Amino acid sequence: MTKNVLISGAGIAGPALALALGRHGFGVTVVEVAPHLRTSGFAVDFRGPTHLGVLERLGVLDELRELQTHGSAMSVVDEAGREIFRLPPEFTGGELEVLRSDLSATLMRHSAPTTEYLFGDAITGLTETPDGVHVEFRHAAARTFDIVVGADGMHSAVRRLRFGPEQDFVKHLDYYIAGWAVPTTSTDAQHYGVPGKLASVGAGNAMIVFAAPELPVDLHDLAQQKDLISSVYHGLGWRVPEMLAALRDAPEIYFDSISRVSAPAWTTNRVALLGDAAWGVTLGGMGVGTGLVGAYVLAGELAGGRPLSAYEAHMRPYAGRWQKHAHPGRFLAPRTRHGLWLRNRLFSTALVRKSLLLSTDSFAKDPALPTYA
Repeated sequence: MTKNVLISGAGIAGPALALALGRHGFGVTVVEVAPHLRTSGFAVDFRGPTHLGVLERLGVLDELRELQTHGSAMSVVDEAGREIFRLPPEFTGGELEVLRSDLSATLMRHSAPTTEYLFGDAITGLTETPDGVHVEFRHAAARTFDIVVGADGMHSAVRRLRFGPEQDFVKHLDYYIAGWAVPTTSTDAQHYGVPGKLASVGAGNAMIVFAAPELPVDLHDLAQQKDLISSVYHGLGWRVPEMLAALRDAPEIYFDSISRVSAPAWTTNRVALLGDAAWGVTLGGMGVGTGLVGAYVLAGELAGGRPLSAYEAHMRPYAGRWQKHAHPGRFLAPRTRHGLWLRNRLFSTALVRKSLLLSTDSFAKDPALPTYA
């Protein structure tokens, strides 16, 4: 009998899981709180045989190669624009780099023939029974599913409703990040920093990272986010004024805290967490690739008739290799002048850059992951 699966979240991991489950003959519904797929976001990269192998098995690798950005170098500059050090494209873009919006759209398009998508809606209630999960929605009529998967990011509604409040699982790492579109023809990303603040422009996008304790900012209030960013970055030099000018008219921005998710359990009998909802780190370099691997493993275990706990047993060691040590805020925006100087000095050394690239690549390789038909 065909099993019906509800996935919360139409970002990356959700549509990837929908695609994999649809190929196994499952009935899949994806619910997404946003009214449509997001068109903004940063580039994401994949590296190593594990990431690329999953993309190939999902049937999207060749199409993504046509959409790839080919990576871009990352230059750290001073206020006058003089280069301090440069990281090459293979460090910042891996073996395959694509825009997050292109990846999301590709996965959705491939999954659409076997998936029901509900945009502009959200899960408001979950009741797990021996026979299924009764789900209440903000707008749609209540329904019962065999399995529910929370692929709805760090602020997961499924995790909150089934496993407990967000503060039990999400640790704020004392940094915030934001991004929006800017009119620029530069492909390489230039980064300018002062203690506790980063500003970056490249490939048509602006990005900022700044140190701050947890703030009472509404993640759904665009005007409030713009006011906060403008106040934090007011008076800075380099290209910050043009970034703030573009921010004023930006119809959409990405804004979030830099946080880490630590969830003691990812699964119950009929509910599972996937991607950032389970093991996320904001801006964690391996997060998107690990989310796709998780979708592939979860679909394979369900297709084989195994319990959700089998998926968790496979993925915990893999995701944990990079997740527990990732802290992008400290690297991007060191809090002190000495910390900024030390980072710049270290990354100006070719040996340090090479060793970091090798260690990053090693996280994308794991021959212990299972292979599914």
